[in-house]
Amino acid sequence: MSLGPIPMTLVVLLIALAAAALVGRWAARRPDRSRIPVAGTFLDMVFVGLVAGRLVFVVQWWPQYLADPWSIVRIGDGGYSIWAAVLAGLAFGTWRARRTLELRRPLLWGTTAGLAVWAVLTGALLLMQQAVVRLPDVELTRIEGDSVRLPDIGGQPMVVNLWATWCPPCRREMPVLADSQVANPHVTFVFANQGEGNQVIQEYLDAAGLQLGNVVLDPFSSVSQSTGSRGLPTTLFFEADGRLADVHMGELTRASLARKLERFGPAPDPAPTLPDEANP
Repeated sequence: MSLGPIPMTLVVLLIALAAAALVGRWAARRPDRSRIPVAGTFLDMVFVGLVAGRLVFVVQWWPQYLADPWSIVRIGDGGYSIWAAVLAGLAFGTWRARRTLELRRPLLWGTTAGLAVWAVLTGALLLMQQAVVRLPDVELTRIEGDSVRLPDIGGQPMVVNLWATWCPPCRREMPVLADSQVANPHVTFVFANQGEGNQVIQEYLDAAGLQLGNVVLDPFSSVSQSTGSRGLPTTLFFEADGRLADVHMGELTRASLARKLERFGPAPDPAPTLPDEANP
């Protein structure tokens, strides 16, 4: 999921950018062995794509961002429209190539190589995570004191949040997760505290006024070790059968969490209350 503290999604993006720059540099060779500088153009394309992808995502999830406007600038929440980012980057590269004809060939070759590397590595990473990481069958302790295993809590899709009270991003995202737990009863939320004691956790929850279900203690960070997580907060999304569906390293905002929960479908409508036949 990460290379040290660096999320693998960022590693994949950097590798794809490097591939685009190398191929573009090769395609920019001239008969006199000089080369047209193209690396800067690829950087500009990535920047334009990221900005466009972020803006489109914010518009798509505007009600969630409106509830917490400062979350718009928390770009680490992973809130980007991939297709908007790709299209904006390609449009900028096309515009730059039209203005500078000698960039056409290197930009075409480099962009093709970069997108291909990004797509292959992203797909391979997703398949590897889904094949290797499953809902950990480790023994934890509920904050109430009894022991429990994650599969025993399941039966429906599960969101496992790895957190600690000393972690500022964990504390910032906790109200978002608490609200989502109430709004999505068809998804089981588990808050697995990493390495802290019962009293510390309870004092934090009381001071923050948080009412959470399924708060468990993981004193030896067993869940982190089982899933290969390397930082806090990390949130794992599992299908009902225990398969890993998605993972997010870093702080979640209301918008980014809502998008990830889309895969589990909307919350079911409450069952209608039948009238009491004995008391019409």
